Amino acid sequence: MLPPELPPLPALTRAEAELIDRYLDVVDLLGRVNPARDGDTYRGLRAAQALVAKAAALRDALELMHVRGETELHAATLARALRVLDGERRTGRLTLPPPSAS
Repeated sequence: MLPPELPPLPALTRAEAELIDRYLDVVDLLGRVNPARDGDTYRGLRAAQALVAKAAALRDALELMHVRGETELHAATLARALRVLDGERRTGRLTLPPPSAS
C-alpha cells in the first residue's frame, strides 16, 4: 500500500523556497543541540559546528530576498510550506519535553 500523498507545496518564489529550506536546516541542527533532549555531547558538538554554516546560508537566503525586492514575508503561505515539509515535528524538537511523571 502506498503512503498517503502529501498536500502540494504552495507556490513559492525560488528565494522563498531557499529560505524555507535553510530555516529547516537550522531548526534540525538546533534540535540536535537542545540540551533538554537525550543524546550525547559529540552529536551536539557536531550539530553546533554545522550550525555556523547553515545560519550563514539562512542569512544569505534572506539577504537575496531583500535584494530582489521581496521585502515582505507572506507568513500564511510560508507556514503552509513548513507544514507540508514536516515543520511542526521538526520545530517541536526545539522545545522542552514534558516533565517526567516520577
